[in-house]
Amino acid sequence: MRELWVPLSGAIAQQRNVETIANNVANANTPGFKKEQVVFKEYLAALEKGEAQIDLPQKEWKPEDFYRSYNGEDSFVKVDGSYTLHEQGQLSPTGNAFDNALNGPGFFEVLTPNGVRFTRKGNFSINNDGKLVTDQGFLLLSKQPAPVVGADGKLTLTTSPESRAINVGNNKFSINLDGEVFSGPNKTADLSLVEFADVHSLKKEGNSLFINTNQLNVKSGNGKTSVHQGFVEQSNVNAVSEMSSLINANRNFESIQRVIKTYDTMSGKAVNEISKF
Repeated sequence: MRELWVPLSGAIAQQRNVETIANNVANANTPGFKKEQVVFKEYLAALEKGEAQIDLPQKEWKPEDFYRSYNGEDSFVKVDGSYTLHEQGQLSPTGNAFDNALNGPGFFEVLTPNGVRFTRKGNFSINNDGKLVTDQGFLLLSKQPAPVVGADGKLTLTTSPESRAINVGNNKFSINLDGEVFSGPNKTADLSLVEFADVHSLKKEGNSLFINTNQLNVKSGNGKTSVHQGFVEQSNVNAVSEMSSLINANRNFESIQRVIKTYDTMSGKAVNEISKF
């Protein structure tokens, strides 16, 4: 039964939707988390046909007229992709100097075993070497010095990410709104607060980390992002709204399952009836 693919494709797409919403709900209390949504793509065979090709009988309909599918069994729906909503989360005070929230479009730049990544999650600590790290142990990075123009006209970076780690030692540290880091009374570094021309081109890696695959996407000059020490940025997930969406998605998935079950029952009856002849 070729037409079974129509509800089956819908079930596969709706399952992805349920998984995405469930992940949003699970991270409703994760600092700096950005919600994700899926985009559906629908193909309708009937839309490819002109009016002259749709042969609807201008008469009293007979039973055989209802079997004209016009390739409707070739229709399907699928997940065309997903995107992240980078809306600002609410800033909540904690009074903890290790909690730092961003207000604006920027991201913290951190160094992971897989390379440089970007995050909005500002829960920091100090490692055994006296360097600022994220809650996963990734090094927090300072601003990249201006690149040097070589003889060939190409831009060359003068420092490696490892050399941009921020060392505050065992002193009490503070961070002002501009991202300047002080160890005691002395300034030690400027946080790397990176803003992007197209934030939607960033790829989610998990654990609140993002990957930038295009260096030209990085904005230059002074940004619009400020750092608020003693605050955390809450997830931009509305738990009540997401739970409502999750219930609706589950109901849609169950409805599609019932359609598939009906097709299966019809197919079974057809086989059993034909075998009697």
